[in-house]
Amino acid sequence: MQWTQRDQAVWDQIQIWIETLNEEKSNDFTNTYEKWMDHGFSIIPDHIKKPFFEKLDTWLFHLHSLIQSTQFQEDARNRILSTARVFDDEVNTIPEIKNLTIDQVSYIADQHSARHRLYAFIQGGITGTGKTILLSSDFLVMIILNLRAVQIIAMSYGYDIKTPYEMMISLKVFHAATLPKRLKGNAWGLLVHDLGEQQYFYDGTDQITSYQSLEGPFKLLVKVYFISLFQKEKDSKWTFIPLVVGAGANYLFSRKVTDFADKYYKFRYLQDKGWEK
Repeated sequence: MQWTQRDQAVWDQIQIWIETLNEEKSNDFTNTYEKWMDHGFSIIPDHIKKPFFEKLDTWLFHLHSLIQSTQFQEDARNRILSTARVFDDEVNTIPEIKNLTIDQVSYIADQHSARHRLYAFIQGGITGTGKTILLSSDFLVMIILNLRAVQIIAMSYGYDIKTPYEMMISLKVFHAATLPKRLKGNAWGLLVHDLGEQQYFYDGTDQITSYQSLEGPFKLLVKVYFISLFQKEKDSKWTFIPLVVGAGANYLFSRKVTDFADKYYKFRYLQDKGWEK
């Protein structure tokens, strides 16, 4: 299948976006922050660090498997296939979605990305009410929402996350998407390096998380703490602040994840058509 002019235009847009990742520079504050983080992490004994991140990777892996086995995700898979059949009635499996055009697969992915950003916005607003049970569950709900979003975006571009290879790749995409901007360029390079011939099993490194990856989720916890400070505030004129903070922070986190995942799977979709600039 040959590229169209539209494929080339989208490819060029992605290349420009990749350049912005690689051009991201650290300022004096971030340099100091990184040195502080590196030093703090270096003094933690290896026998504590290694098991912690191994357990964190295992937890993410099981959570990912749990999400994809739910009826909600199966329904989403069926909706994706139903939408794809509007464009091509011969599409019966997720990989056959790759037979659609770039605008068609982008349309499917955009619909689901927008829906998940809305979910995150609503979730943040509800958390902003300050209820203890909502505050305590916000972090887990956001991780689930955004893992699910990456899975659905992958399927929207024709990549079936039920295979071990695509499951691991989607986890690494989620990890890279949650990293600070200054680290995304290197993470993108590692993701692209892992690409090769389509395979069923993943034979690369199975390490997913690192201490740098804790920065994004940590901001979600800071948001929860900030909202909790307003629980005892009786002045009604301030009650809207935690709602705005919760909704805004969750929306921005979800947008960051879905935008990165969309660019990655769009890149793969075009690359798999047989052309590489």
